Amino acid sequence: MSENYNLPMFNMLLSSVLALVSLVPPPTLKFDAPAGWVSKTPSSTMRIAEFTLPKVAGDPEDAELAVFFFGASGGGGVQANVDRWIGQMDQPDGKASKDVAKTSTMTSHGLAITLVDVIGTYTAAMSPATPVNKPNFRQIAAVVETTGGTYYVKLTGPAKTVAKWNESFITFMKSVRYE
Repeated sequence: MSENYNLPMFNMLLSSVLALVSLVPPPTLKFDAPAGWVSKTPSSTMRIAEFTLPKVAGDPEDAELAVFFFGASGGGGVQANVDRWIGQMDQPDGKASKDVAKTSTMTSHGLAITLVDVIGTYTAAMSPATPVNKPNFRQIAAVVETTGGTYYVKLTGPAKTVAKWNESFITFMKSVRYE
């Protein structure tokens, strides 16, 4: 008789536990924004975070940083993204950007991160109707691999401004975690 009495209690407890588990959000990329970075509302649903990094004197505009997530299997592979980012920069002397780009890897909280850093003329266009031609720009981008999918971090802006924020960008990348 006690087994029948406890079965409804067990079922109620199990239902409560399952309800609580469903309230726990899935893991996502977390990070600590450095001092001086200005958080913005992401301009699209593909961006999970967006920041303005104020320009240095003499530069024409601020730098921008965006963190992208295209779903668990979206966005392409690491090398495809590195190649695409390098292809968004032209060299004033006609050299191939892949010959001047610097790639490196690091680990943050157990996450593999691939970085690419390239200076040149930024030519990435959001659409054919809005061509881009920004000389003396720098782009530092990263691919962050997690168990829930790949995240992409892209910092672009005038070369001097990006140089000013380079150390804080590395600090930002060291803070990246998946929880």
